[in-house]
Amino acid sequence: MEIKYILFDIDDTLFPTTEFAERARKNAINAMIEIGLNKNPKKLYTMLLEIIKEKGSNHPNHFNILINKLKIKGPKSKYIASAVAAYHSTKNAIFPYPAVPRTLLKIRDRYRIYIASEGSGVKQWDKLIRLKIALFFDDVFISEDLKIKKSRKFYQMIIKLIKANPEECLMIGDKPDTDIKYAKQAGMKTIRLLTGKYSNEKSEADIEIKNFYNLLKAIRKLNSTLKKI
Repeated sequence: MEIKYILFDIDDTLFPTTEFAERARKNAINAMIEIGLNKNPKKLYTMLLEIIKEKGSNHPNHFNILINKLKIKGPKSKYIASAVAAYHSTKNAIFPYPAVPRTLLKIRDRYRIYIASEGSGVKQWDKLIRLKIALFFDDVFISEDLKIKKSRKFYQMIIKLIKANPEECLMIGDKPDTDIKYAKQAGMKTIRLLTGKYSNEKSEADIEIKNFYNLLKAIRKLNSTLKKI
């Protein structure tokens, strides 16, 4: 059965999230130091990463927790405000991987395309809007909005919502488990991008590619294989 529906992850699939997150967090720390925080930036960055690991990347108050841990005397709001402002200013510089807009335009001429993403609905929509690709997709499915984390049931829910058969669906992402393993458990085909912090991990993907430039070729190859079955 030929592919008719294509789902995309966002982070480290459509744009370099890992690279952006590191730059934004370091910019936030530098902003706090510039406004008067007399602390070692490397130590602050390490502390921030520990907080993010403990609370999760979608927690809204990473910088508040960081400042509270430092036990600073006097008002703390200026440090938190400077960090938040610097972090959000960095967002103005985010761009999709170079081949993404052109490739998506070509894909949507033939297939129905969707987002299937883990995370906060507002944050993930914010990324799509800032990347200027939000309107490329027929629909956007985010774990918070569906009230279920990425899993086999997450993909089964999407398949039902778009009224498709699993064999007609293709998931494209970078994470071996949430993007590939669970999608395959739901009966979908998968293409994995070897990008981001998981690029050296093994996966069960039907096809693996190094970057978005090779995506159209990979989809054609997968469809060609399916026609012979």
